[in-house]
Amino acid sequence: MRDSGLDDEQRAAVTAPRGPVCVLAGAGTGKTRTITRRIAHLVSTGHVAPGQVLAVTFTARAAGEMRTRLRTLGVSGVQARTFHAASLRQLRYFWPRVVGGDQWQLLEGKLRIVGQAAARLKAGTDAASLRDFAGEIEWAKACLITPDDYPAEVARRSRDIPGPAEQVAAVYAGYEALKNRAEMLDFDDLLLHTAAALENHAGVAEEFRDRYRCFVVDEYQDVTALQQRVLDAWLGERDDLTVVGDANQTIYTFAGATPKHLLDFPRRFPEAVVVRLERDYRSTPQVVSCANTLIGAARGRVAGSRLALIGQLPPGPEPDFTEYDDEPAEAAAVAARISRLIDDGESAGEIAVLFRINAQSQAYEQALTEAGVPFQVRGGERFFSRPEVRKAMSVLRMASGRTDPLVDAVREVLAPVGLTHEPPGGAVQRARWESLLAIVELAEQLVADEPDADVRRFCTELDVRADAAHPPAVQGVTLASLHAAKGLEWDVVFLVGLADGTLPIQHADGDEAAIEEERRLLYVGVTRARRRLALSWALSRQPGGARKRRRSRFLHGLIPDSHPASRIAATSGGTGTKPKCRVCGSPLLGVDALKMRRCTDCPSDVDTELLDRLRGWRADEAREQQVPAYVVFTDATLTAIAEHRPADSAALVSIPGIGARKLDRYGPAVLALVSDA
Repeated sequence: MRDSGLDDEQRAAVTAPRGPVCVLAGAGTGKTRTITRRIAHLVSTGHVAPGQVLAVTFTARAAGEMRTRLRTLGVSGVQARTFHAASLRQLRYFWPRVVGGDQWQLLEGKLRIVGQAAARLKAGTDAASLRDFAGEIEWAKACLITPDDYPAEVARRSRDIPGPAEQVAAVYAGYEALKNRAEMLDFDDLLLHTAAALENHAGVAEEFRDRYRCFVVDEYQDVTALQQRVLDAWLGERDDLTVVGDANQTIYTFAGATPKHLLDFPRRFPEAVVVRLERDYRSTPQVVSCANTLIGAARGRVAGSRLALIGQLPPGPEPDFTEYDDEPAEAAAVAARISRLIDDGESAGEIAVLFRINAQSQAYEQALTEAGVPFQVRGGERFFSRPEVRKAMSVLRMASGRTDPLVDAVREVLAPVGLTHEPPGGAVQRARWESLLAIVELAEQLVADEPDADVRRFCTELDVRADAAHPPAVQGVTLASLHAAKGLEWDVVFLVGLADGTLPIQHADGDEAAIEEERRLLYVGVTRARRRLALSWALSRQPGGARKRRRSRFLHGLIPDSHPASRIAATSGGTGTKPKCRVCGSPLLGVDALKMRRCTDCPSDVDTELLDRLRGWRADEAREQQVPAYVVFTDATLTAIAEHRPADSAALVSIPGIGARKLDRYGPAVLALVSDA
């Protein structure tokens, strides 16, 4: 950088004339520095007074950092807040004029009222179900979807939901009615009422727009339809707006976020100044190259998302790729490597282990504890503190007298508390299910070490693990999900569990948009690393298990030909002959390709009429079972059936994704559909 602390592109963004300005800022390119300098520049040149600037971002931490940086630049009085905090402040001021009477109270948490609505409808009222209902209500309101429109919208968007759409919509409607009757506002209402006040009351809009003249929005790729409505109400007919974002880091579409507002900005404002920040000051060129290769393989990238980072730091080590036989071996090896790094002088606080789902943290909590390495879990409770884990341990203690095979006993005991054969719909219920499955895997691990172990012995093992994983709170290695890692960075990052079915997550299969969001999630993980990056995966969940898992399809093209891991392609169990595409003969990569026995972009000879009948049958099955359609069969599996037209059970079960259980349950119906075609 030059003496001013800005490179040419940053300077162009800082000194651009009054808005509209769109800054496409890649990871590590200094976006916070740029937007705070831009605000300071607008103030120093007399374009706007500090109190006339409203800067919004998505976390209180980010807003606080923005205010701190502005103060160091000699600028005080700028309103830097989250969308919700800004709306709450405005609503409190305008409430007497817009609504009158006492202001409605803010509802800190919606579970109590959601529970009342669910109970009246005889819907699920356990904690996980209520959290999933609450999450769906938040998503719907973020997307400006009413209860009446909810069933049609989730069908149109093929959204994975926690129950029948009509039931969720009824809980949503009941929640809104109960909340309004109690004269309460939830956090989404803050945005809705603020937008309505400005849209419907000219005097309120005039006073607000006289106060605030200049707007800045950070992380603009994460704006929801509701937040955009508020922003439009703030702006009115004006265009003094600076937005900053990176479509490659859009990882919250499940919560209603969309990058379309960022990507469409130049079309909405044809006169906008668009600046691309691509010089990466965070990571070594080796890490940057890995990130570019990963995101460069994404499908459907529009022009505004094609940022290619340019590393500005001195060279560092190449990213490391390692395959392990099983997950415990992976966790133990990572813990050992971290221990050596700390012994060599690396700060524990500058090391992170990042994973796709919170249930994966247990293995690393245990491995780091055994290695004597301090750690902290970010963005979630430690494994043994989770409510579903505490409940599971309680019911297992009550069943400690059982003498049947341990793993069978654990599965049976945990079934009433949420351990089903297939993962349920809904993010919270699925996370709870993953935790219970992790307990079963601990039982499998104990049996591998102690074949005669019973439930009583397993309870003792769980207690020992729980005690060992709760040392006094200390600063140490960070364990975090990839979502929780957004906005953070470390010198050393271990990306673990990179197997198909985990990243990308299994329920994303068959949905290209969901798969691409999983790719962006890994991209976020890669770009958290400053100097060292290690990526790893395991072929089996447990020691001695069948080595059937495959490394993540996203690693294709990342591993250098000279690296030992490059010789371990997506094969059956990691050994033997590589499956080949039946059309072009290339090695098959990814779950979908393996199911269809052809590359996903090779010509298909699918029987479209049969495929339509299969989809109709699947929809009926899913409706009857009240589960998402993919739980029956994924789109890729249905396509493989329609292409191969299996004539008997042996041919049907040879299609990956159809095991003995699904053969027993669905085989006769599927074979009948094929024979009738």
